[in-house]
Amino acid sequence: MFKRLILEDSSVWYVITAFVTAATIFLTITWRALRMPRTEVEKFAQLPFTTDANERHDPHA
Repeated sequence: MFKRLILEDSSVWYVITAFVTAATIFLTITWRALRMPRTEVEKFAQLPFTTDANERHDPHA
């Protein structure tokens, strides 16, 4: 099955580049979240994520 899979040298670099890009983005977001000041964390903790059950979520419906 894998004998029919054509792998060129460039396709390996595409996969490596995509993985490094995704890993860099993930690690950057994680690093910034861990280094966030305590006041900003508390501000985000106070955001109202719950909504009234009687409200319509889609204004176009």
